[in-house]
Amino acid sequence: MNFPKDLKYTGTHEWVKFEDEKTAYVGITDYAQDALGDLVFVNLPGEGDEVASGEAFADVESVKAVSDVNSPVTGTVAEVNEELADEPQKMNEAPYEAWFVKVENISGCADLMDADAYEEYIKTCD
Repeated sequence: MNFPKDLKYTGTHEWVKFEDEKTAYVGITDYAQDALGDLVFVNLPGEGDEVASGEAFADVESVKAVSDVNSPVTGTVAEVNEELADEPQKMNEAPYEAWFVKVENISGCADLMDADAYEEYIKTCD
């Protein structure tokens, strides 16, 4: 499994990459996509939608189940990765490139872990 050092992670297996303190990209981790299996559908929010830290903003459907994706930050969706709607398998192929949304005007965030802490955390998830 891969855990890029430049990202922060949540206990619900989302990653966040901050451009600056008010803007970030959000996706699911390598661990999450592996646990879910082949992803076949993603339901994304719209641009301008508000997201709240710790609350679901999207969901993904795999061959196993439908799972919520929680936002690690509170803010406004500035951009949606529409490519995932047509090619949800990109989340399996490259989970750290297949971001879901770009969030701006960030006003708060969940408890986030660095890569080392997240790697230790997932050992308790199996």
